[in-house]
Amino acid sequence: MNTSFRGKHFITCQDWSRDDLDMVFEVAKYLKMKHALNEPSNLLKDKTAFLMFFEESTRTRNSMEAGITQLGGHAHFIDTSTMQINHGESPKDTAEVLSSFGDAICVRNCFYGIGNEYLRTLAKYSKVPILSLQDDVYHPMQVLADMMTIQERFGNPRKLKVAISWAYATSHAKPLSVPQSQILLFARYGMDVTVAAPKEFPLMPDIVDTAYENADLNGGSLKFVDNMEEAFRDADIVIPKNWGGFLGVDNPTTSEGKTQMKANLEKYKDWICDEKLMSITKKHSIYMHALPADRGREVVDSVIDGRHSIVIPEAENRIHTAKAIMALTMGGR
Repeated sequence: MNTSFRGKHFITCQDWSRDDLDMVFEVAKYLKMKHALNEPSNLLKDKTAFLMFFEESTRTRNSMEAGITQLGGHAHFIDTSTMQINHGESPKDTAEVLSSFGDAICVRNCFYGIGNEYLRTLAKYSKVPILSLQDDVYHPMQVLADMMTIQERFGNPRKLKVAISWAYATSHAKPLSVPQSQILLFARYGMDVTVAAPKEFPLMPDIVDTAYENADLNGGSLKFVDNMEEAFRDADIVIPKNWGGFLGVDNPTTSEGKTQMKANLEKYKDWICDEKLMSITKKHSIYMHALPADRGREVVDSVIDGRHSIVIPEAENRIHTAKAIMALTMGGR
């Protein structure tokens, strides 16, 4: 078992072995227990993490800030509009300078076609770990919390049926990173994954190909359908969430592409998680969502606030898995 994680970048779970991820979950469970017992976990005393946010955040920012505080360290929250990035500073210079000041650089950059490349460039030049707080391709912190929550509820997740479904929402064109991270990781843990989405809302082909490989290697399965009912039927876990139709138009960064994405979105207002859909899942099924959910569009209140919903425990686990990643990559040997 690998016990040396110091300095290791965390941009996608796919870059970490199953043994590495199992260690993360063990550390997260340990830190969650310590917190419940009100016992200190000063594993990162005097350590500093820079939190660079190109977008808004509730759970990610606060789980990271509170998490490093609980570990005895300190977080510097940085709204990147206040940095010299706005004046053209290169990611190379940013990485080299910030990594000389602190012990980790944590970044959320979800701009389509830009975010993951930006994080990879930082990683190339940083002397400290780059920890992804979400980009346009992956959201590893979220999927760790998802898996921890599933393990708490079911134990071994192998052969559980999970429905990952697109759902209608109007708040903004949400990144592909959450469902893509889920299909990659869930397949590695032998889960049977069904993705439901309209044809105008595909996931990235290379991510899908890798997820199929993960399923083949680990005894799981992956399939795609074009309706919510087929995905939800007899599911143990349902995760209905909007994502943008970036790959369903020629150029999503142009005004014409954005207009077409909006038109595609409006075709599918009936893609909502409601009581009727939940009734065809297994009796013990759970409803999950990364939050914030677009209430009344992605999901009805009676589901997200009802007996199937575990969105609050799922959100709480964001802090414990984040602490595990920080403790392992910023501390250790």
